[in-house]
Amino acid sequence: MTTTTTTADTDIRAVLAERERAMRARDAESLGALFTDDLVSFSLAPPLSSQGRDVEGLRAWLATFDGPIGFDITDAVVEAADDIAFVHSINRLSATPKGSDSPFTLWFRSTLGLRRVGDRWLIAHDHGSTPFYMDPSTGFRAAIDLTP
Repeated sequence: MTTTTTTADTDIRAVLAERERAMRARDAESLGALFTDDLVSFSLAPPLSSQGRDVEGLRAWLATFDGPIGFDITDAVVEAADDIAFVHSINRLSATPKGSDSPFTLWFRSTLGLRRVGDRWLIAHDHGSTPFYMDPSTGFRAAIDLTP
C-alpha cells in the first residue's frame, strides 16, 4: 500500500465516521457537507433516484423519527486511486418512526462513490439497498429481517 493510498484510506474512513456522527446527531448540515453538489443518490426511501445535495430533504427525513437514531457503518472496504474511491459496507439504521411506539432496526447494503475535491473526499454517489425475497408467495417483500 502506498502512502497516497494509506492517506486516502484514512481520509475516507474519517468521512464515514463523520457520516455516522452526523446521522446520530440529526445534523443535516454536516451530512450535506459530505456530498458533492452533483450527488447521485439511490436511497432506501423513494424516489428511485435523486440528484444534487439536498440538506432540506435530509432535515425533513431526519424529522420523521422520534428519539435517538442509531447508525453504524460496518465491514467497510475502501478502494481508492488518485481522485476516485469506492466504499462498500453493511450499515445498520435503528430509529422510531414519529408517532410510533415501535422502533425498527434495518441492516442494509451501501455502496459509495467518492471523489477528491481539492483536499477533501466527498460522496458523489450514494447507493443503499436491501435484498428482497424472490419468492412470489412472499409478495417479493424486502428482506428487512436479515442481520449480519
